[in-house]
Amino acid sequence: MAGVSLGLPLAQWKGFPVLAQAPVQQRAGSERTERTPVPLATTVSPEDDQFLDELERSNFLFFWEQTNPQTGLIKDRCNVRTADTTVAASIASTGFGLTAICIAEKRGFISRQDARLRVITTLEFLWKKLPTHRGFFYHFANMNTGERIWDSEVSSIDTSILLCGILTCRQHFRDRDIIELAHAIFDRVDWTWLSEDITLLPMGWTPEFGFLASKWDYYSELMMIYLLGMGSSSHPLRPEAWLAWKRTTFEYEGLRYIGSFAPLFVHQYSQAWFDFRHMRDKYADYFQNSAIATEVHRRFCVGLNNNFPDYSDDLWGITASDSENGYVVWGGPPATGPIDGTVVPAACGGSLPFLTDATMRVLKNIKTHYPQAWCRYGFVDAFNPLKKWYDNDVVGIDTGITMLMAENVRTSFVWETFMKNPEAQRGMANAGFKSYSPTAA
Repeated sequence: MAGVSLGLPLAQWKGFPVLAQAPVQQRAGSERTERTPVPLATTVSPEDDQFLDELERSNFLFFWEQTNPQTGLIKDRCNVRTADTTVAASIASTGFGLTAICIAEKRGFISRQDARLRVITTLEFLWKKLPTHRGFFYHFANMNTGERIWDSEVSSIDTSILLCGILTCRQHFRDRDIIELAHAIFDRVDWTWLSEDITLLPMGWTPEFGFLASKWDYYSELMMIYLLGMGSSSHPLRPEAWLAWKRTTFEYEGLRYIGSFAPLFVHQYSQAWFDFRHMRDKYADYFQNSAIATEVHRRFCVGLNNNFPDYSDDLWGITASDSENGYVVWGGPPATGPIDGTVVPAACGGSLPFLTDATMRVLKNIKTHYPQAWCRYGFVDAFNPLKKWYDNDVVGIDTGITMLMAENVRTSFVWETFMKNPEAQRGMANAGFKSYSPTAA
């Protein structure tokens, strides 16, 4: 899963419970989500816009500074309390970073010349030097050499995040060199190899063991993989692949939504780039589904107040992240972790478009009342006010989802830029998406 950081092999997910259990009620996988009303903000106040601008500027510094400018590869994470000398880059962090450069250039954080040079340097290294297999990239690489590290897998989801960043650059800059490199990198990806004559896609592959046993079989951040593959003109996935994965419906306090397991990032990552607003396939409105899932998570966290008195309407949000005891894949409902009162800013940051007022309230509260949770690059990955523990690290994928969703809630820039790509349009068309008016549904 893309929410896994710091070298956790995807194969370790094999034993992880994919489906949530009680207290939510499980229903058949092919049923539509019922449209339960959830309050959504549609505008951002000037005060909130100023806050988000500061947040984005800080987030962008991570992607600009924690990079080897000769390769363009961006660190998976960095320690913000000391001089960080680690060299582990992730291709997912690099994908978020390429999109961050587009945002920064648009907003004037950097010049177009500097932005263009960094993008071209990155794409040339990806095209000519970074090791691939059938066009797919290894999850983790040495940021200086591109060499595979930690025996990491060729990753379907992390390659997809990288491709989303590349396609965003192609549309934003409209530069001949960037266009040619982006086409070459995307068209090299052999989605038909990944499908291996089956409709469910594997999470990855290693040269030592072949395809990982774990497959993308339940609703999650997988949507971007399938849509990009179905949008390919060189090695496309068959349209029936979109129908293969399960959409299981859960219920919590009368709210029903499609889900799979606890971490909130599963509802965020694909929607950082793909614009599902006022769109639906034959199963669901996935934007509204993520809004409902975010509201359910908010209620779940607030309901834990008796056990963890730090949780409230002003402070909530758990997704896969660092903890006092290492990296944890946690969230809820149901309580998965085990939860210990830790707060993960990216849980709200990545959900800004889905539940704007409620998530803004939390992010501003953290910055105001928990100064140790703020650093040069924005929020640290996690903190626990009950234990007075504050992370030393910033993690690229969590910083990235926060920055991209902050810009989307302000201007829809990432959505509008990315969706100009014919690959994105073709993928959604082949999946059967059609526009509709939610108020008329």
